Amino acid sequence: MRVIIGSDHGGFQLKEAMINVLKDMEIPFEDVGCDCQDSVDYPDYALPVARRVADGEFERGILICGTGLGMSMAANKVKGIRCAVVSDEFSAQMSREHNNANVLALGERVVGPGLAEKILRTWLTTEFAGGRHQRRVDKIGTLEDE
Repeated sequence: MRVIIGSDHGGFQLKEAMINVLKDMEIPFEDVGCDCQDSVDYPDYALPVARRVADGEFERGILICGTGLGMSMAANKVKGIRCAVVSDEFSAQMSREHNNANVLALGERVVGPGLAEKILRTWLTTEFAGGRHQRRVDKIGTLEDE
């Protein structure tokens, strides 16, 4: 699995902590920024991550801002992206198992680094269950064509 990760200024510190988790798990990744806490616009980081996941260059993406909300809204505009804002381990598991989420959004001001690490590890190690859930995910995909 290859992962792409990005943040805005509000998620910069948590992104750095999540990069350490990726390194610990020996998961290849690319960091697309931002590289400091100076104010930037979250769509400038959400869209490259989402597009490169949608294009198949990366299997999963991680986006971090203050709440995770803006990043997820921007990422979900890209066809083929199912970005889930997650703030607990159960939702991380379900977003993968039932919804086949391919992008995870975290909020640095919502979850601390300890919980974020648990969420990320759960999200990266949970497989999509398929079956009846595939039918539902397919229905989400048809909405993109309307």
